[in-house]
Amino acid sequence: MSDAPDWLERLFGGLVRLSTSERLLVSLSAVIVAAGIGMLVILGAGYVATCETPVLFIFGVEFCYNPVEVYRVLFTGAFGSNFGRATTLQWTTLLLFTGLSFAIPYKAGLFNIGGQGQFVLGSLGAAVAVVGLAGAVPSGMGGRLVLVPAGLVAGAVVGGAYGLVPGYLKVRFEMNEVITTLLLNFIATAVAFVFVNRRFDDGTVQGTQTPAIPEEAIFKPVVFPNSADFSLLVFGLGVVVLVGFYWLLARSRIGYDIQALGTQPKAAVFGGVDERRTTLFSMTAAGVVAGLGGALFVMMVIGRWQPGAPPIGFDGIAVSILAGNSPAGLLPAGLLFGALQSGGQVVELQTGVPGELVGVLRGLVILLVATPELFRALGRRLNRRGVIDIDTGGETQ
Repeated sequence: MSDAPDWLERLFGGLVRLSTSERLLVSLSAVIVAAGIGMLVILGAGYVATCETPVLFIFGVEFCYNPVEVYRVLFTGAFGSNFGRATTLQWTTLLLFTGLSFAIPYKAGLFNIGGQGQFVLGSLGAAVAVVGLAGAVPSGMGGRLVLVPAGLVAGAVVGGAYGLVPGYLKVRFEMNEVITTLLLNFIATAVAFVFVNRRFDDGTVQGTQTPAIPEEAIFKPVVFPNSADFSLLVFGLGVVVLVGFYWLLARSRIGYDIQALGTQPKAAVFGGVDERRTTLFSMTAAGVVAGLGGALFVMMVIGRWQPGAPPIGFDGIAVSILAGNSPAGLLPAGLLFGALQSGGQVVELQTGVPGELVGVLRGLVILLVATPELFRALGRRLNRRGVIDIDTGGETQ
């Protein structure tokens, strides 16, 4: 028995025992609440802003921004045109990979904050491999059959190797993976920049970047316009990886070990789960999928490695949390963030509303969704340390 107050144990116990479906419902409720608060924020910004012609009057008060119009433009910008739908799906696809890079270790009770660094180095590995092989392969389909797999494998291997580093530090020196993965993000960005600047720069006035990868290594759109930089084939690959993750958890021995270690670590180890192997596998797998996402970013979107990659790795954390770290929820969660990203660009152009307000909406979603998960993780940790006494009822993450 613990000395904690009953109300505290009931609070944490209710959060810890939430099922996957209940957590998804909490996430959906948080999104709705965030949308409501976002409307108030837009109204407030419209009240303090100055404009020649107010667009909304409420009880005689003038507002420069209409939140209903902002949400309408946000939706139509994300889904109302072929280009908008392609851009939304482009971001959704990339977020599936970085979301998985957080969800996989989370199931094992680990926090991978290093998806961004693994994404950056994976993109660099793909660019270097493809450009390096370009002169040794024929053009056309023969070159495509070599360069595309080479780029994907290189990105996955480099990302996986970088994910292995914090896993090794965890099992060998008991270093906290939150700190190591976070710091490794900055190291990855610096190492990639110096490497390209000194060894692989294309020598142009555009700044530090690799040479452009050949056409044979670029994923081309089929249904959508070329300017959208989106391939349905890549989206299909993301869905396949998602299904593979679901199968891994539900049907494989290592998947059982991952979930057992994340749910009841002491009982799992007592029952024969190899904690070191499971930790190393989880962190390496996280790096593999993040690196694969980085490779696809180069081979589908920008066509070369450049500094200043968008924070897709960090956004993937929010996507995973919104999805309850469940494979079933990653696709709709990624679609929501993809829509906010693509639609937000249109909002600023058509309504004059600063793009930062769409960023506020994304932040509200992250805040309201992450808060219950934060207390849920805290409750599990306090329970493991005996500070509080919670009957988990065999809950899984």
